[in-house]
Amino acid sequence: MITKIKKRDGREVPFNVEKITNAIFKAIRATGEENYELAMALAEKVVKKLHENPGNEIPDVEEIQDIVEKVLIEEGHANTAKAYILYRVERTRIREMNTRLMRIYEGLTFREAKDNDLKRENANIDGDTAMGTMLKYGSEGAKQFSEMFILKPEHAKAHRDGDIHIHDLDFLTLTTTCCQIDIIKLFKNGFSTGHGHLREPNDIRSYSALACIAIQSNQNDQHGGQSIPNFDYGMALGVAKTYAKLYRQNLAKALELLSDLEDSITLVNTISKKIADEHNVYPSLVPDEKYVSLEKEQLMEVIPDAAVIEKAQAFAAKKAYAETDRNTYQAMEAFIHNMNTMHSRAGAQVPFSTINYGTDTSPEGRMVIKNILLATEAGLGNGEIPIFPVHIFKVKEGINFNSDDPNYDMFKLALRVSAKRLYPNFAFLDAPFNIKYYKPGHPETEIAYMGCRTRVIGNVYDPSREIIYGRGNLSFTTINLPRIALRSNGDVNKFFEELDKMIDLVIEQLLERFEIQARKKVKNFPFLMGQGIWIDSDKLGWEDEIREVLKHGTLTTGFIGLAECLKALTGKHHGECEESQMLGLEIVGHMRKRMDEASSRYNMNFTLIATPAEGLAGRFVNIDREIFGSIEGVTDREYYTNSFHVPVYFEINAFDKIMIEAPYHELTNAGHITYVEVDGDPSQNLKAFEKIIRVMKGAGIGYGSINHPVDRDPVCGYTGIIGDKCPSCGREEGDIKFERIRRITGYLVGTLDRFNDAKRAEVRDRVKHLSFKR
Repeated sequence: MITKIKKRDGREVPFNVEKITNAIFKAIRATGEENYELAMALAEKVVKKLHENPGNEIPDVEEIQDIVEKVLIEEGHANTAKAYILYRVERTRIREMNTRLMRIYEGLTFREAKDNDLKRENANIDGDTAMGTMLKYGSEGAKQFSEMFILKPEHAKAHRDGDIHIHDLDFLTLTTTCCQIDIIKLFKNGFSTGHGHLREPNDIRSYSALACIAIQSNQNDQHGGQSIPNFDYGMALGVAKTYAKLYRQNLAKALELLSDLEDSITLVNTISKKIADEHNVYPSLVPDEKYVSLEKEQLMEVIPDAAVIEKAQAFAAKKAYAETDRNTYQAMEAFIHNMNTMHSRAGAQVPFSTINYGTDTSPEGRMVIKNILLATEAGLGNGEIPIFPVHIFKVKEGINFNSDDPNYDMFKLALRVSAKRLYPNFAFLDAPFNIKYYKPGHPETEIAYMGCRTRVIGNVYDPSREIIYGRGNLSFTTINLPRIALRSNGDVNKFFEELDKMIDLVIEQLLERFEIQARKKVKNFPFLMGQGIWIDSDKLGWEDEIREVLKHGTLTTGFIGLAECLKALTGKHHGECEESQMLGLEIVGHMRKRMDEASSRYNMNFTLIATPAEGLAGRFVNIDREIFGSIEGVTDREYYTNSFHVPVYFEINAFDKIMIEAPYHELTNAGHITYVEVDGDPSQNLKAFEKIIRVMKGAGIGYGSINHPVDRDPVCGYTGIIGDKCPSCGREEGDIKFERIRRITGYLVGTLDRFNDAKRAEVRDRVKHLSFKR
C-alpha cells in the first residue's frame, strides 16, 4: 500500500490520489472535454499500476507522472496524453526558471567571453564590458520570461528542443526587427530624437551627422539593423546646399577683390534668392547656364563690367567645387568614424548599420559615392578596416555596369575598395526578381539590402506600395532542416510531411508574435513611429495602435543546414551531386510556396529568408549530435552550413559555387547572400575580382560579396595577410594579437575572439580550404 511519495527536493509527503485526478482532469479539459469521472477512473488505473511494483513503496513524482502518461496512451487518450505532457513540461519549466537563470547569470558574471559562448553569441558586442554583460543579463532574463510566460507551450518546446529557433526571443514582447530609413523624408523640416528638435541640415557635414543620429535613434527602437537605402540620393542634397553656399561665399570674395564692391555677400545672397524664387534655379556643381546668365544680368546692374563678373563667376565655381569635394570627403570620413564609435543599447554595441548607394548619377550623388568609397579605403584613424556601416553598392546596367554607363567609374572604384577593405558588398538590381520592381526615376523601387542580407520589397498587403523606404522585417523564425531529414531516415516523402508540420507551426508562431507587436502604440516607438520613419506611421496619433501600418512589413521563415539536410537524405550535398541540387531546390521552393500561400491566406507579407545564422549554426548541431550521435557530413562538425550555401570546407571552384547557389536567391524573397572565398590579396588582381562580380550578376545573384583574408598588425600598422609573423616588422603574435577581419552573415567582425565556437570552427575550415587551394 502506497502511503507516501518523494518530492523533487527529497521530502516525503502523504500520497493523495486526488492530485493525480486533478492533473488528469486539467489535461482532459485542455482537449475540450469536462469529464471528471473519466479523470477519476484513469487515476485509479494509475494507482493500480503503482501497486504492481511492490519494490518501490515510496515512488517519486517523476515516476508517477511517467505512469500517468503511459496509462493515458494505453487507454486510447492520445490527445489527453499530449496535453498532459505539455502541462508537465510547463510545470517543469516554471520550477526550473530561477535556478536555470541564476546559473546563466553566474557564467555571465564570473567567466570571460573567451570561455563563455553565450557572451560571444553576438560578435559585435564586447561581452567582457560592464554594459555588454548587463545587456546579456537582460537578454537572458527576457528570453526565459518569453519562453515560460508568453509563448504557447508547443512553440516554446519546439524552440527549446531545437526544431525551430525563434530569433531575438529577448525582444519578443517589445519591438520589431529592422527598417530602411528614408533620410530625404526624415531630414525635410528636421526631426526630434525626444530631447529637442533638430533643424533641417544645410550642409554636407550636418547631413552626415544627422544620418548617424538617425541610425542610432532608430536602433534604440528596434532589435535588428538599420539601413539607409538611398544614401547617395539623400547625401547629394547636402552636397548641393554646401556647394551653393560656398559658391556664393567665393563669388562675394572675388567681386570684392576685383571691383572694390563693399558688402558683396549681401548682394550675392540677395540675387541668388531672387533667382531661386523667380526661376527655381540654383548654383550647382555643373554650372547651370540659366543661373549663370541670370546672375550675370543682375550683377551687371551694380558692376557694369562683364569681364570682371565672368572672371569672378569662374573663380567661384572652381573654388567652390574643390572645397565642396573636400568637405564631402571629410563628412564621409566623419560618418564612418562615428558609426564605428557611437553606441546604442545602453552603450553595449555600435548600431548595426547599412548604407546602399551607387545609382545616383547626379554630380552631387557621384561626389558622395566617390568620397564614401575613398574614406572607406583610407580606413579608420590607424588604418583599421571600418566594421560599420555595411556598404552595399547597387549594380545596374545603364547606370554603372558597362564602360559607357555614367557611373561606371564608381563601379570600378567600388571594386578596388572592396578588394582592399571587404566592403562594399554588391546588390544586383538586374536580377529577375529585383528588376520587376524597378521603375526608372524612382529610387524607392531600387532594391536595397540590409547588411545581414534582409530584403523587403514585395507587398501583398498593399501592392501599390511595393517600395523600399520605411519598411522592414517584423520577426523571423528558423527551421532546423537537418533535424527533419535525420528523423525521416532517407524517406523524402516523410521529410516533406514533417517539413509541412514545422512550417505550420512557424506560421502560427509568427502570427502570435505579430499580435503582440500589433497591440503596441506609436508611443512605444518614439522615433521609428513617432518621427514617421516606418511607412504610414506619420498618419497615426501618439496613442494609436500600429497594427495596420505594421502589415507593410514582413513575417519571415528561415532555414539552416540545407547541405547537411541533403547529406542526410541522399548521402551527398548539392555541391557534390546534381540530383541533390534538384532536391535542394525542391525543398526551398516548397518552403517559398508555403510562404506565398500564407501571404494570400492572411493578406500579409509572409516571406522566406536564407537565415543569417551566427550563433544558431552551433546551437542546432550540438542538440542534434546529442540525439543522433556524430554522423559524417551532417553532425560531425561544430556548425551547420549557413542557409543554402555549399559547405565552406568543400573544395569547389568559385564560379561553380555561384552557379549552384544562384537559383536559391529567387526563392528566398526575404533575403539571401552568396559569397566566395579567394586566396591571397585580391587588390593585386582586380581583373579577377571584377570577373567574379560580373559572374554573380550574370548568374542572377541578388546580393553577393567576396571574402578574402584581411589581417592587421596593430603595432606597426601593416594590413594584409599575416600568418604567425608580421611580414612588415617581423613581430610574432604574442600578448598583442593580430587583428583578423572576417565576414559573418554579411557583415564584418574585427577580432576572432568575438566569434562563438561554431563560427570560429567555420573560419578555420575556410582557412584550411584556402590553404589547400594555394
